[in-house]
Order: sequence, then structure tokens, then C-alpha cells
Amino acid sequence: MVEELVTAGVTLASVGVVYAMAAARVVKQYERGVVFRLGRLRPEVRGAGFTMVVPFVDKLRKVNMQIVTMPVPAQEGITRDNVTVRVDAVVYFKVIDAADALVQVEDYRFAVSQMAQTSLRSIIGKSDLDDLLSNREKLNQGLELMIDSPSIGWGVQIDRVEIKDVSLPETMKRSMARQAEADRERRARIINADAELQASKKLAEAAGVMSEQPAALQLRLLQTVVAVAAEKNSTLVLPFPVELLRFLERAAPAPSAPAAPAAPVAPAAPVAAVASQPVQEQLPPAEPQSDPDSDGSISRQD
Repeated sequence: MVEELVTAGVTLASVGVVYAMAAARVVKQYERGVVFRLGRLRPEVRGAGFTMVVPFVDKLRKVNMQIVTMPVPAQEGITRDNVTVRVDAVVYFKVIDAADALVQVEDYRFAVSQMAQTSLRSIIGKSDLDDLLSNREKLNQGLELMIDSPSIGWGVQIDRVEIKDVSLPETMKRSMARQAEADRERRARIINADAELQASKKLAEAAGVMSEQPAALQLRLLQTVVAVAAEKNSTLVLPFPVELLRFLERAAPAPSAPAAPAAPVAPAAPVAAVASQPVQEQLPPAEPQSDPDSDGSISRQD
């Protein structure tokens, strides 16, 4: 009799241990347990720690309540200003209602991923290229609102959405580089012109001060000589002081120019006397003519 009681006690203890092992569950701190009893959702959600379920009747599903980081694959689209771009993003979300995350949607992770891709394509088509490059905060807020609206009924809360990278075609990159270079060149020219204007005003003021004090020009010349002499690889040529030339010019007396002698005037020849002379006297004497004789001798005729 005693042996039978001992055997029954051991059997009951073994069954109890097996039952306890089959019914015992441990839910971690960042998880919540959702119990389905014979396929029906139990209203209470099991918290973190040790919990018991009915073996072969209850089924415990654990849901992670941590923030999930999900990358969104790069989506290619055409912006509102007809530029083809590829944009990828990342979505941060978490489950706020474990029961709805299991009941309302088949796979909440896949659903959030597909919704993020669709919303990203829609944002690309509604935005300009400049907004994608420089106004990302506004686009992130719009993208977060588009994803968060349907996911509220799934027990999921979108924590944050960030656009990671915007890929542009090579031709567009070169065009933007030329545009940026031209803008930098324009700004550099404006700054240079402004500097020239300010320098000209200061030089005009300095010239006015130096005109009042002539010695200031000589001092400025000496300062320039000192600045040039500091360079060991330069040849310094000292100009002759202009003030000294002016001083010598004022000190030297002006020489008096001697009077030029009057040129003698030749007496005019009487025109009537020249005209009254015979024409033969004015002509040169004629050369003697010679005629050859028959015998070959030359006879002179006067």
C-alpha cells in the first residue's frame, strides 16, 4: 500500500513538473507576450518576466517593442523639374500595441517597408531637385507623415524618417559643378571689385594728406624701400629724389639769352642794267670749229 502511494506521488510530481515546464514562459524586458487561447486573442498582454500559459491550449506570441531601424531600398524616380534621381532612406519605428501588430496586419515589418518605398516614390515625384538636395528636413517630415498615417491602425508608430542619399546622373553633376564654379567666380569678382573700391577711396584720402605735407611722400618712399629690402632675392634700385631736383631747379639762376646779330643785306642789283646788256655778252664764248682738209690736215677757222 505504501509503495503504491509513493508511486502515485512520484507520478503526480512528475506530471506536475512536466506541466510546469510546458506552461512556463519567460518574457524579456523589451518584449510583450500576446496569448491566443484556442485561436482567440486574450485581452491581457503579458509583461516582462515569468508567466504561465495553459499547455496545448494557449499559444504565446512575443512581440519586440524596441525601435526598429529599417533601410528603405533606393527608389528611382523623376522629380517635378524632370530630373531622374535615385533616393534611399531609413525608417525608425516601434510597436506601441503588440496585439494590433499581430492581429491587424500579417507582417508589420513588411508592411512598413512597402509603405516606406511607396511614400518615397511619391515624395520624389512631388519635389524639385533643389528641395531634395537642400530642404531635406521638410521632406523628412512629409515622408514621416505619409508613412505614419496608415501605420497607426497596425499598432506601429513611426519615430523618424531620414533621406540618406540622392544619386544624380553624371551629366547633372557636371552641370551643377559648372554652376557652382560660375557662382564662386562671380562672388570672387564682386569681392575683388569691392576691395578695389575701398582701396581707391583710402588711396585718395592718403593722396590728399600727402599733398598737404610734401615730406610724407618721401617718408612713404623710404617705407617702400624698407619693405623691398626685406626680400633677399630682390634687386633694389633707389630713385633720385624729386624734391632735390626741384630744389636745384629753384636755386639755379636763369641764363640770359644773347641777342642774335643781324644778317647783312646784299644790295639789290639794278634790273635795268642787267636787262640792257646784249645777249651775246651774256652767252658763253663759242668753241672753235675745225674742218678737215682733203689731205687730212686740219685747218683752223676763226
